[in-house]
Amino acid sequence: MGMRKITILLFVVSTLCSAQDKTLPYYEIPDSPTHYTAGTVAARMIDGLGFRFYWATEGLRAEDLNYRPGPSTRTSLQTIEHIFGMSIMIVNSTTGTANENPAPTLPFVDMRKQTLLNLKAASDHLKTLPDEEISKLKMVFRRDGQVSEFPFWNELNGPIADCLWHVGQIVSFRRASGNPFPDHVSVLTGKVIH
Repeated sequence: MGMRKITILLFVVSTLCSAQDKTLPYYEIPDSPTHYTAGTVAARMIDGLGFRFYWATEGLRAEDLNYRPGPSTRTSLQTIEHIFGMSIMIVNSTTGTANENPAPTLPFVDMRKQTLLNLKAASDHLKTLPDEEISKLKMVFRRDGQVSEFPFWNELNGPIADCLWHVGQIVSFRRASGNPFPDHVSVLTGKVIH
């Protein structure tokens, strides 16, 4: 591929990534539930993650996606791929689906969208479950004929907490690559400040 084609491709990717898509979940955080339950609290944690992920990945340029602070670390894109894989685990645990296969390889724009949709689906489902059903949720891994199960508690301190950790890395990496987190976004209120 010639240098001109690469430049055009990077421009298109950058333009696509910088166009805010208000149709995707988590442009703003959903309204708070009217009551506290195990499901609404867990869902709110996922909503906070979704909102942070939306804005951490909004407007990323090719140089942001390829940025890594050192040779032994993941790039921002590789970190997003990792979050995408965990978003599949999160939604699977809320629907009783076993994790059997690695996450598919998708282009950045599609991977970002699917991550947001996975988080929204998990949150929406958790909000509908009574407390006694939340306690029955499990993370299930099925690989090479072996099955491993973990209680939903592990979902909270595992994939959900890990995703929050990695979203922070993306924010740090994008700042280091010259594209800081948007200053018109309030993570406290979950709203875009106009």
